[in-house]
Parts: sequence; structure tokens; C-alpha cells
Amino acid sequence: MGGGAAAVIILRERQVVEAFAQAGATSPDRATTPADLGVEGDRFARRLMSKGVLREAVPGSRRYYLDVERWAQEQRMRRWLGITILVVVLLAALFFFLRQSSGLQ
Repeated sequence: MGGGAAAVIILRERQVVEAFAQAGATSPDRATTPADLGVEGDRFARRLMSKGVLREAVPGSRRYYLDVERWAQEQRMRRWLGITILVVVLLAALFFFLRQSSGLQ
């Protein structure tokens, strides 16, 4: 997945999360339908549902709420993954730089 595609996914997921947060749908008793928030059928909302960020209040009710702690956990995991990728890229660049400067090929 390219960086641009990843950025779009992150942006759209944040927009869905913000819609639930602004509606106050952050607990089972405050759950709402995706249609009420204009995200019914949204693939990014479905992604968040599959990750447990958006949870169905009662099975079969089609009313969802934002699990704030699960969203925070998802954000921490993304940061950790981003930092890990950055470190690997920097180490690879350092390796190739040192290899070139030592005259080895």
C-alpha cells in the first residue's frame, strides 16, 4: 500500500471516529446507527467495526458506539508501526551509506 493510500485510510477513519465522538456515541447506551451519521455502507466504518473500534451496542441492533479505549490502542499501534518502519529505513540507509563510503560493493 502506498503512502498516499495509507494517508487516505487514516484520514477517512478519523472522520468516521469524529462523527461518532461528536454525536456522543461513546457508550452502549448512547449508540447510534451509521445511517444517522451518514456513514452507512462506508468501507472505513466497516474497517473500524472489524477492528472493534466501533462496537455494536446489542447484537443485531445495528446501533454502534465508539470504543474510545480501543481507538486509542489502535492509534498507539499505528505509531509504533510507523516508528518501527522509520527505524528500519534509517538503518538500511545507514548500511548502504557506510557500504558506499568504505568502497565495498
